[in-house]
Amino acid sequence: MVNDESVRISMVTVNYNAGTLLDRCLESALSQVDEVIVVDNASTDGSIEFCENKYIDTDDVLIIKNNKNLGFAAACNIGYTGASGEIVLFLNPDGRLLEGAVRHMSESLYSSANVGMVGGLLLNLDGSEQGGARRAIPTPWRSFVRAFGLQRFQDRWPKLFYDFHLHKQPLPVHAIEVEAVSGACMMVKREAVFEIGLWDEGYFLHCEDLDWCMRFRQKGWKILFEPDAKIEHFGGACSAARPLFVEWHKHKGMMRFYRKFFHHQYPGVLMWLVTVGVWFRFGLVSIVHVGKRLLKGVGFLRD
Repeated sequence: MVNDESVRISMVTVNYNAGTLLDRCLESALSQVDEVIVVDNASTDGSIEFCENKYIDTDDVLIIKNNKNLGFAAACNIGYTGASGEIVLFLNPDGRLLEGAVRHMSESLYSSANVGMVGGLLLNLDGSEQGGARRAIPTPWRSFVRAFGLQRFQDRWPKLFYDFHLHKQPLPVHAIEVEAVSGACMMVKREAVFEIGLWDEGYFLHCEDLDWCMRFRQKGWKILFEPDAKIEHFGGACSAARPLFVEWHKHKGMMRFYRKFFHHQYPGVLMWLVTVGVWFRFGLVSIVHVGKRLLKGVGFLRD
C-alpha cells in the first residue's frame, strides 16, 4: 500500500439498478478502503434502499441519492466532491474487489511522482481477462480497423492495423504504462485531478473515461495498468435493461470524444466521414437490438 498509512483512500461507486451486485461490491471494498461513497442515479429496483438499511449504522458508507439519472460522469463528480481521501477509487457497482486489489493499485499509484491514474485487471466470472481494462486510445482510424476486423493484419503491419484492445496480448508480470484504462475500475491521485479537472459532464454514458485518460496524459500524468489488482466484473449489469438507450449515448459519446480530441487530425470531409460511420454503426446496432426484441416477442428467441 502507500508508504504513508495516513493517506486516506475513498471509493466512489455510481449505482443505477445494480440489484444485489451493489451490496456485493460494497462488501468487497469496506475492508480495503477508508470510506465508500455510493451515488445513486434514481434507481427503482430497491438496491439503494437495501444498502441504506444494511449500512445505516456504518460511518464508512455515505449514500447520496439523486432525484433523477444525471449520468455517469456527473454522478462520479458528486461522489468525488464528497470524498475525503487523497486517493479516490472509482468502481462500478457490478465489480467486486478481490483480496489485495486496492493495495496493489495504491502501491503502483505512488510508485512514481508522475503517476496519476491506475487501473486493475478486470476478470470475467470464468477468470478470463475482460477487454477494456488495458487499452490504447480508440482513435477514429483504430475504431475503423476494429469495426471491420482489420486487426487480424496486425502481425504483418502493426502500426497500421493496431488493435486498441490489449487483453489478447500476454498479461504483464508487473504494472505497465498504457494509454487508457476502464472507468469500471480507476484509481486517481487527488493532486492530479486538481490539475486536470473533474469528469466531463458533457458525456452521459460511455467515453467519459477515455476523455479523462486523454486529459491526464496531455498534462504529463502517467496511467498504469496493474495486473495484480484483480476485480471480478459482471459488465453491463446496470445497462442491460435499456440497450438502445445505452447504444445511443455510447455513439453520442464517441462523437463528442472524436470532435474534442481529433478534429485537427480529421478536418472537413474526413470528420464528416467519421460522423457518418459512427451513426451508420448505431443504425446497424439498433436494427439488431430491435430484431432480437421482435423475435423474442414472437417466441423465436429466449433470454
